[in-house]
Amino acid sequence: MNTPKEILEDLRKMGIEVIRPLTEGMWQNLQVQSSLIDRIKEAQQNDSKLQKIWKQTEEGLQTGIRKHPDGSLRFGDRLCVPSGDLRTEVMSEAHNSQYSIHPGSTKMYKDLRQTFWWHGMKREVARFVSRCLVCQQVKAEHQRTAGLLQPLPIPEWKWEHLTIDFVTGLPRTQRGNNAIWVIVDRLTKSARFLPFRVGQSTEVLAEMYMRQIVSQHGVPVSIVSDRDTRFTSHFWKSLQESLGTKLKFSSAYHPQTDGQSERTIQTLEDMLRACTLDFGGAWDDHLHLVEFSYNNSYHDSIKMAPFEALYGRKCRSPVCWTDVGERQLLGPELVTQTVDIVKAIRSHLQAAQDRQKMWADKHRRILEFQPGEHVFLKISPTKGTIRFGTKGKLSPRYIGPFDILEKVGNVSYRLALPPALEGVHNVFHISQLRRYVPDTSHILDHSEITIGPTLRIEQRPVGILDRIDKILRNRVIPLVRVAWSRDSPGDSTWEKEEDMRKQYPYLFPETGQ
Repeated sequence: MNTPKEILEDLRKMGIEVIRPLTEGMWQNLQVQSSLIDRIKEAQQNDSKLQKIWKQTEEGLQTGIRKHPDGSLRFGDRLCVPSGDLRTEVMSEAHNSQYSIHPGSTKMYKDLRQTFWWHGMKREVARFVSRCLVCQQVKAEHQRTAGLLQPLPIPEWKWEHLTIDFVTGLPRTQRGNNAIWVIVDRLTKSARFLPFRVGQSTEVLAEMYMRQIVSQHGVPVSIVSDRDTRFTSHFWKSLQESLGTKLKFSSAYHPQTDGQSERTIQTLEDMLRACTLDFGGAWDDHLHLVEFSYNNSYHDSIKMAPFEALYGRKCRSPVCWTDVGERQLLGPELVTQTVDIVKAIRSHLQAAQDRQKMWADKHRRILEFQPGEHVFLKISPTKGTIRFGTKGKLSPRYIGPFDILEKVGNVSYRLALPPALEGVHNVFHISQLRRYVPDTSHILDHSEITIGPTLRIEQRPVGILDRIDKILRNRVIPLVRVAWSRDSPGDSTWEKEEDMRKQYPYLFPETGQ
């Protein structure tokens, strides 16, 4: 049996304060009874609508309402709740108390209807839940993705419209390479795979671009890419502007815009893994053969190999070759054949796009916003770059709301972001947005949320609390206990000192960094 002190503590946690000392006998007979029911019964006497319905029931003009032996009005066995603040209090108690933590509208209505009744109850419950600020920020959407598929226009000619992306995180080779620059022609699907080292300047990459792409394929009309800092740098933008190339960046946190590069990268990584297993050696030893194999193999979207689309026929290889003869094509015949191939490619691409859009739109829905409306922004709830802790994972799914400034294209919107989010590009695909349902009770504060350019909640380390050396398999691994921003001291974590020194050198002033 709990002691009086323990009972008082439990009552305090429930928000109940005992203002009069209780004797031992009183403790034994202590009962807790809600005052809400009594206030509802009292309010029934002053509610003109309920009293009118009760009179009509007595006169036989209406059925359903009856008077309970305790003097209250009931609809069946359910207590009738008068209009006004009591209904809001009932719904609030059933939705955001410690004993009913934000149920959905259907669950909440099913629970409430066992005890309470009022006219239009289901509609009011649904409206109450839809306006809950916490639910709007933390609940996942269980419906089709917003925004129909918007395919990119089909190019008119070869190597005029490109997509570019990077493959990083590869093992460093003896040549110093640990990344691949993937450049794909959107018409012929032919690709170039250029090895490089992460950390090389934009000037070095620009020289590689001029030597490997412009010198062999000409100056492109447009380039589609993500918002990598190397592509958004002033130098890269100035270079492309001087060449007359238009840069088209994907909207924030929506890599599907550059889906062609993403799919090519997946194929490239699979081929590199296969080469490493079959032939051994460093991955950049095989990269030129991987590029040849990719370009000389059948591509489903264009119904031919990229080399065939680019040169008019596949290139010779030990497995697939054509006889070398005296075949000659005259000028007019060569032009006609080339034009026919391009027409066939564009026709195949259009059919592929139509097919992809048909299947994609089956799992999507139409959704539109207007400038001036407010929306929530979906984020990825993680902690920094090292830590993935409990609180980080339980951070809100959405932040905001933010004002819509304008519509950009068919399915993207520009938002008015606060100064705290100035590092994030302010144009977002509609699938990253959720409509805000306003309510006068909402208190909005954007100061507590910090997110990075990749739309991830970030909590930076603020100090080192302790240090230990852990021995693992005869190796000494230095660990540091890290205190993170927005956490209590008890939520600190142990991290590898080596990783923390690399990413957060300011925590270690003795290093002189």
